[in-house]
Amino acid sequence: MNPPTNRAARTLPRKVDFGRDVCGDLRAAESREWLVTNGIGGYALGTVAGLQTRCYHGLLVAALAPPLGRTLLLEKLDETARYGSQEFELFCNRWADGTLVPAGYRSIERFHLEGTTPVWTFALADALLEKRIFMQSGANTTYVLYRLVRASSSVELNIKALADYGEEHCVTLGRTAPMKVEPVAHGLRVVAFDGAKAFYLLSDTANARPAGEWYRNFDLAAERARGLSDRADHFFAGEFRATLAPGGSLTIVASMEAAPPLDGEAALAARQGEAYALLDAASAANSELGEPPPAAQQFVLAADQFVVARPIDGDEDAKTILAGYPWFSDWGRDTMIALPGLCLATGRASVARDILRTFARFVSQGMLPNQFPRAGAAPSYNSVDAALWYFDAIHQYFEETSDVELLAELFPVLDGIIDAHVRGTRYQIHVDPSDGLLYAGEPGVQLTWMDAKAGGRVVTPRTGKPVEVNALWLNAAASMARFAQVLGRNGARYEDLADRARSGFARFWNSEKQFCFDVIDAPGFPGGQDAALRPNQIFGVSLRETALSADRRRAVVDVCARELLTSFGLRSLGPREPGYRGHYGGGPDERDGAYHQGTVWGWMLGPFALAHLRVYGDAAEAMSFLDPMFANLTAAGLGTASEIFDGDPPFAPNGCIAQAWTVGETLRAWRAIRAAREQEREMKSASAG
Repeated sequence: MNPPTNRAARTLPRKVDFGRDVCGDLRAAESREWLVTNGIGGYALGTVAGLQTRCYHGLLVAALAPPLGRTLLLEKLDETARYGSQEFELFCNRWADGTLVPAGYRSIERFHLEGTTPVWTFALADALLEKRIFMQSGANTTYVLYRLVRASSSVELNIKALADYGEEHCVTLGRTAPMKVEPVAHGLRVVAFDGAKAFYLLSDTANARPAGEWYRNFDLAAERARGLSDRADHFFAGEFRATLAPGGSLTIVASMEAAPPLDGEAALAARQGEAYALLDAASAANSELGEPPPAAQQFVLAADQFVVARPIDGDEDAKTILAGYPWFSDWGRDTMIALPGLCLATGRASVARDILRTFARFVSQGMLPNQFPRAGAAPSYNSVDAALWYFDAIHQYFEETSDVELLAELFPVLDGIIDAHVRGTRYQIHVDPSDGLLYAGEPGVQLTWMDAKAGGRVVTPRTGKPVEVNALWLNAAASMARFAQVLGRNGARYEDLADRARSGFARFWNSEKQFCFDVIDAPGFPGGQDAALRPNQIFGVSLRETALSADRRRAVVDVCARELLTSFGLRSLGPREPGYRGHYGGGPDERDGAYHQGTVWGWMLGPFALAHLRVYGDAAEAMSFLDPMFANLTAAGLGTASEIFDGDPPFAPNGCIAQAWTVGETLRAWRAIRAAREQEREMKSASAG
């Protein structure tokens, strides 16, 4: 597919578009959240209704130490419009006593996304006022752009800026000292307290005046539902006044920079240009697959939100992947799982290369960090599979690019990882010489992706030999044999490790239940075998190398389809199993207790669809499994994909509203299945000819 060269004739995907049926229904409008990001870890986040329901909601959540140190600076703008003799309050607040004053959502005529940019259209009698929110790439700068697109006379806008200085995961409560607000050119400079970093509220056309009053007891309904603090205070820092003539515009800029660009129209054009470039890159990388549907294009733009800067010594341009918004940092496991979809499927192989090189610097004792810490702290290495997913990501990258140079650079690192696993490393991770399988774990430590604890209790103890870990170990050894061959090195050692793992993998087959044990040689389980039905066995089918016979692969896919498959992913535990939890909710311990006990994980939908394709060879049917995820772009996190869903119908979305590996694995599967479908068509065409 050749993308049009005239961008003026193009429009960004508008998969998300609501009228008053959603915008005027408070429950519907406040449950749908938009997200914009800046590529360095900062973001803006809110609801269609304009109602704050989380401590993470705000117009400028700045990454003070990219990609972390995220701090809420500008909470919201409360706009009042005077048009003729009427006054319209366009904002919305819910207070601690439950009252909703004002109810500005009632003036929203339409809400839609232009790419990832949220756009509200407010109806003021016969006038229409548009509002857009977006961020500058690479800067902690948010733009709020207003356009008076229809009116018979001018509209006066009075905009109150409510500020904050809340560190990530925290709410501001009970402060009495006022923030220091002082006039500067084009606006206001705000310092929350001694030692806080200054930020700026600016406009090139509006008149600004300082204020200084705490507004208290905002209600945070979503936090209350999560069993967390549900009150917040915000500081009325100042207000802006302007008059818009019909066709005119006004921009408010919130920034950590003292002199950011103030031209909102130019900033929006630059942001849209970046979005077009992302779509063009994806089109070029997938030109043989035909025109991607709007939902796939939307996922391409969503993918970019997770790719962020992580400056490190010697490489200020290094990049990483944030696991999810609004509360996750970059995790080794999530990064490697998400990378092929976020980067390779979108035509951004150079970004994938950079991330793979960045993570190589943090390998320790054969392990990749499970989670990167805040600045100054050491990475944590409590993950048995992050390093194994690294092999898979590199293999997919090489298959895409044939980049022998990077392969040669990383080969010693990969060889060191293999050595460490054979010899033994942290947490009893080692290859068992008796069967060639990888053992991992010790009491009180969770090393797999099923890592939740509740009240200090390990919810899903998986010490022993987990099935997906050994599917990954087999693939890592086989990948090394392939890499050695490409580089002209002796790969016999890796082939031997792969053969032994392939042979040992037969131990996972549960002949009684006709699917794989989840963990074998597992302390505390009868016979050392965890026979619970879990989705981890799907990787024994979906990964490149498999030790399962064709009939066993089909049996695994079939049992996952019957018992674990939902519209949006696989249940983490079969609904007939003891301990199954069909709803994810409540306080932290209750949620952690359900996290891997039936909760649906969106990222596993992609591997299931690919496993189904491998077993049944029906691309159309495999693609149909992805349709609900694409349709879900209009629910919860708008234009993106959620982390988790309830295990029971209607499979309500939950967790992070935007999750990297859900987006990435959906894109990766879509691309692979689309390619298989094109091959099917070519074969049919050739046969017909």
